[in-house]
Amino acid sequence: MKILLIGANGQIGKHLVSLIQESEEHSLKAMVRREEQADALKESGVDAVVANLEGSVEQLAGAMEGSDAIIFSAGSGGNTGADKTLLVDLDGAVKSIEAAEQVGAKRFVMVSAINADNRDAWADSPIKPYMAAKHYADKELIASELNYTIVRPGGLLNEPGTGKVTVAESLTRGSVPREDVARTIIASLNEEKTYRQSFDLITGDTPIADALNNL
Repeated sequence: MKILLIGANGQIGKHLVSLIQESEEHSLKAMVRREEQADALKESGVDAVVANLEGSVEQLAGAMEGSDAIIFSAGSGGNTGADKTLLVDLDGAVKSIEAAEQVGAKRFVMVSAINADNRDAWADSPIKPYMAAKHYADKELIASELNYTIVRPGGLLNEPGTGKVTVAESLTRGSVPREDVARTIIASLNEEKTYRQSFDLITGDTPIADALNNL
């Protein structure tokens, strides 16, 4: 697949860049916000394009042109306010969905958050605006014509991945290395059991490919 990765400079995004570069099955175009980020990626042999999630749908569609699949791994970050959460994590995601439909990119993998589908689970969360943004962005993706997969990871860790996870429609709290989130995303691209599906993801005892095949 020709993949456009939105959020290539993020912590999960950097793992995804490496994995797709190593892949003989997929090719990568990395979308970043700033020219210097694109230049750094190009120096390492990555095709990169500059576009902004706060820009227009048409700008995003231009970045996506020729792509078979979109991976949305962007976020406003923990140091911004609810305004950026609204503009990036919700509206930026929805504009990306609209742009993908516009250019005919059939596959869309969204990085969400554990229990984002369950309002009761984050009723008292300190990051409630972020969870609400994820909740409604995911709903828009589900309502779209795209062949989606929504990956909802637990608490994100920077430790090395184990390659073993637990996935299910609903899980209690847990954590998972960012590397394993990235590996799960790549494994899901061609796994039909993940098509038009959403699931929570935490560290577990099952190899990623087997866990996805058992969905």
